[in-house]
Amino acid sequence: MLRIFKTKWFSRFAQREGLANDKLLEALREIEHGLIDADYRGGLLKKRIAREGSGKSGGFRTIIAYRSETRCVFMFAFVKQDKANLNKSEVVEYRTAADIYL
Repeated sequence: MLRIFKTKWFSRFAQREGLANDKLLEALREIEHGLIDADYRGGLLKKRIAREGSGKSGGFRTIIAYRSETRCVFMFAFVKQDKANLNKSEVVEYRTAADIYL
């Protein structure tokens, strides 16, 4: 049974940006079918989610700690126009956090 969590920061971001839980569940279904935008290894994934009224290319980028059929933690998100991608040091930090969450 997959348990789904959101960090406090992520919950606030999602509420502020109008990122609904049904969009997050849709993203998880896609992940379970192998549709992943980036695999940073160690259970750390990046998944694009479309914004309301726009496509995935201009939407949200979510950073997720994921272990198949066990646990999923939505850790961080950003809007593409605000941030292009994670840098190497951020990936290392999020991977460390993913190890703890998973």
